[in-house]
Amino acid sequence: MMAGEKLPSTRTLAADLGVSRSTVVVIYEQLAAEGYIETAAGTRARVSSGLKSARIEQKPSDSKHARQAAGLSGYGQRLNQLSLPQPPMADPRHINFLYGAIADEDFPTLTWRRLYSRMLTRHQQHLYYRAREGEELLRKEIQGYLMRARGLQCTADQVLIVQGTQQALELCAKLLIDPGNAVVMEEPCYLMARRTFEAAGAKIVSTPVDEQGMVTSALPETRCSLAYVTPSHQFPLGSVMSISRRHALLSWAQRRSSWIIEDDYDSEFRYGLRPVDPLQALDNSGRVIYIGTFSKALSPQLRMGYLVLPPALVTPFRQAKQLADRHAPVLEQSVLAELIRSGAYERHLRKLKRENERRRSAIVEAISRHLGARVRVEGTDSGLHVVVWFKGIPRSAEQQFVDTAKERGVGIWPVTPLYAEGVRFRKERCAGFVLGYASLKVADIDKGIRLLATALP
Repeated sequence: MMAGEKLPSTRTLAADLGVSRSTVVVIYEQLAAEGYIETAAGTRARVSSGLKSARIEQKPSDSKHARQAAGLSGYGQRLNQLSLPQPPMADPRHINFLYGAIADEDFPTLTWRRLYSRMLTRHQQHLYYRAREGEELLRKEIQGYLMRARGLQCTADQVLIVQGTQQALELCAKLLIDPGNAVVMEEPCYLMARRTFEAAGAKIVSTPVDEQGMVTSALPETRCSLAYVTPSHQFPLGSVMSISRRHALLSWAQRRSSWIIEDDYDSEFRYGLRPVDPLQALDNSGRVIYIGTFSKALSPQLRMGYLVLPPALVTPFRQAKQLADRHAPVLEQSVLAELIRSGAYERHLRKLKRENERRRSAIVEAISRHLGARVRVEGTDSGLHVVVWFKGIPRSAEQQFVDTAKERGVGIWPVTPLYAEGVRFRKERCAGFVLGYASLKVADIDKGIRLLATALP
């Protein structure tokens, strides 16, 4: 309708629409209050004179999108150009070797529900924001757990509670990287970490890995802001960094005044051997930032992790956390603190480790039985996934094999996307796949590998 055009009377419109007049009166009053129509006693309502005629707007052209994107900050423009990994589409009808997933039945549901109910009904003086660094009780319990389980010495003040590893990485990027700074990363790598640093404007210095972890002899001699490593179980290939290379990396960081981010994402799951000491426990110069998570031991949906910070970084990281989201969810922190304090968490871990060791044995045996010499397996000593190289399938045919496996009812995911540098540091030219087993039953693991064998060319 045009500006100034008269509207039907309330009585007429009510009759046309088959509704009560009072309904139309209420609607007209609301439109008048919002300035869309004008009303006056003794006259019919009309469209406001200052209202422009409505028209359907055309979608902006690509060039207009480009001009709008140019208004983004430097961070926004870098982020706009990045291709971020998306959660994989896993068909629930398939046997999915999805890495990073854990079994629903492995979550301590009854214990968690009991503690959650207790914390939920706990009386508080008032509901208000809490400490940005996290609940004191949880930080103390994490401190004690890390001492018992990882030999890691720190104070509770050095522990910062975050919403998963990803927020920990985001805080590190914001506080430790300026555009153009060099950042050392393993190749292949955890792609979300690389993208986080690239969005901050970092220049990535890719460093190869072998059966002893990151090749420290390849570390650059120039100044780097930080090095990101997964020394206890390299992601994705699964190697463990040798003690000599751990000392070499720490020495390099001290000489270059660089930080080390140690992502200890699944160190609880080491089979037949004691867990390897973290870099942080060997660090005498305060260069290591330790990241821990509860995603593998409890659930990735919990979004709960922590940083152990060198004393010099405690204050700036707390302030950055406060600006990011005030603090992590308090109720979940309280439940987790009580879970650790009561001993239930470590009992749960022991049970979970036994279950995953059974699954690990099942996948290794199934691969040997059904695939045999046609494949080579890496990363079987620890963690919750293995990497399987198929000797008879070229790298270029990975996606084709994924599709063929899907037709057989098996979900698998290729390793190639985790090689951010392409084939530069890739030793294997054949197809490779990361097979997670922590969410599967033993019988399904064997069946899935058997079905995968039938998909081989």
